[in-house]
Amino acid sequence: MPSVVINDGHVVYEILGDTGELIVLTPGGRYGMDIPGLRPLAEALVAGGHRVLLWDRPNCGASDVQFFGRTESHMRADTLRGLLTALELGPCVLAGGSGGARDSMLTAILYPELVSRLVLWNIVGGIYGTLNLGAHYILPSLQAVRGRGIEGLLRLREWRERVEANPRNRDRLLSLDREEFLRLSLLWLQAYVPKPGQTIPGVEDDLFDRIQAPTLIIRGGAKDLDHPKRTSLEVHCLIENSVLIDPPWPEDAWERAMEDFVTGRADHYNMFDTWVLAAPEILKFLAEQ
Repeated sequence: MPSVVINDGHVVYEILGDTGELIVLTPGGRYGMDIPGLRPLAEALVAGGHRVLLWDRPNCGASDVQFFGRTESHMRADTLRGLLTALELGPCVLAGGSGGARDSMLTAILYPELVSRLVLWNIVGGIYGTLNLGAHYILPSLQAVRGRGIEGLLRLREWRERVEANPRNRDRLLSLDREEFLRLSLLWLQAYVPKPGQTIPGVEDDLFDRIQAPTLIIRGGAKDLDHPKRTSLEVHCLIENSVLIDPPWPEDAWERAMEDFVTGRADHYNMFDTWVLAAPEILKFLAEQ
């Protein structure tokens, strides 16, 4: 895969399709572009006449690990700006689900000149969803470094996988300063403490006025604790030029995926397997806007 050095770290990417408007497609969590379910959506969008840029964000997939910025999403927004600038791409469509939705929204807030339209789904919010992010993505690494120093990161499966995908990451992790890592981890953790006036972790509500691009929001499932229906409704209220639609997948798709994930089954839903069902709605929105 090709890569570009952004902020002293390699960012791996792939562009699918030869013609048409570019869509930057971003998955959730710390998953890379090889996460099952993402490529079928990308291929459906290419079949609909678009190009699609897939990328491994810092700390995801085969890209270099990086640690800077007010939040991890701020770091990723800055990285995406650098990637699009280096590739001389944009303005373009930003489309993302879960953490990818948050990264896309923040990019549109900070760098609106890069964004022509915005497509969002599985938006994380609410008390459970927000606290769960901090517990999952920040606390294990913070506790490992407090107890064992920077070397403790290599005991965590998440960072071992980053080294397996990209051997450079071992030295990059071991070169981190313990005190600076702890300081940054505590800063990133603050974003995941629910606060009045922050529908999205680490992003003040009044900043959404900066999003002027036409926006499609696929609302969260009725009982989805990670991506609450209420949060997508609130984001719809915050983004003036937005359209809200019902999910094209079953209302309980995420809950069933979580059950399968916890029990080790894969016979019903992978977390992102249903995302391809959004392709017709996304293509319709882009054709009309």
